[in-house]
Amino acid sequence: MKAKKLTGEKAAEYIEAGMIIGLGTGSTAYYAIKKVGEMVRNGLKVKAVPTSKETAKLAAEEGIELVELAEVNSLDLTIDGADEVDPQFNLIKGGGGALLREKIVASATEKLIIVVDESKLVEHLGAFPLPVEITPFSWKYTQRMIEKFSCSSEIRKENGEIFITDNDNYILDCNFGKIKDPVKLTVELNKLPGVVENGIFAEMAEIVVVGYNDGHIEVLEK
Repeated sequence: MKAKKLTGEKAAEYIEAGMIIGLGTGSTAYYAIKKVGEMVRNGLKVKAVPTSKETAKLAAEEGIELVELAEVNSLDLTIDGADEVDPQFNLIKGGGGALLREKIVASATEKLIIVVDESKLVEHLGAFPLPVEITPFSWKYTQRMIEKFSCSSEIRKENGEIFITDNDNYILDCNFGKIKDPVKLTVELNKLPGVVENGIFAEMAEIVVVGYNDGHIEVLEK
């Protein structure tokens, strides 16, 4: 918890007055949002695009001015977490269920800053199951098509019911094992009818802020 708080607060240091920023979703991004709220209360003027309903609620409670992505041309920076980060800064995201909005916001940002604790650093993506957002319509057919890529998958559930994303879709958590070519896999998955988006964020991150349990922080830049 300490590592997450430190990294979230460190990432907030990149924010400057007048910026339009993206705010991610999840336990590490939470601390960045809390820090931005504190900065706003101390006079910082920024506008923010949230990546989920949960983030929008938290940001509003913190007094951060929210805007729709459609209202702006681009974002100056986005702070978000990740479930895995490899040495090339490829990511797996979507553990929190917001991968579609997160990827749209990330694609619109000039600088994507990822905040993680040391446990999220991996040599190869794939130990964390890859979330794939799919349409509810004939989802089992889509699941069979995805499993032709030599993976097993489970429909995500919450409290015994199928988990519904903010965009009213389902998520399949897919076990591919070691993902040797993240760029190729993300393209191939997104070609499948019924797949809305997948949780591989390839070649998008600019900076990774890593928090360690002993209290130190490492800032990795491409």
